Amino acid sequence: MMARNLGSFDRAVRLLLGAVIIFWGIYSRTWWGMVGLIPILTAVVGRCGLYVPFGISTCREKVTEKVLDRR
Repeated sequence: MMARNLGSFDRAVRLLLGAVIIFWGIYSRTWWGMVGLIPILTAVVGRCGLYVPFGISTCREKVTEKVLDRR
């Protein structure tokens, strides 16, 4: 299981940004609006692959520690 690395504020910003990009793409009638699916998908999953190599996490709680405590 991969731990989340997006906090609630980061996820909300990504959802809003993704929606804006999609609507802009629809308005301008270009396929670039589909790029808005990327921030929406990362917000729904709660994980950003670009954060991993840099060790960035905006998530307040450590999900991996909670999993270990249950054992």
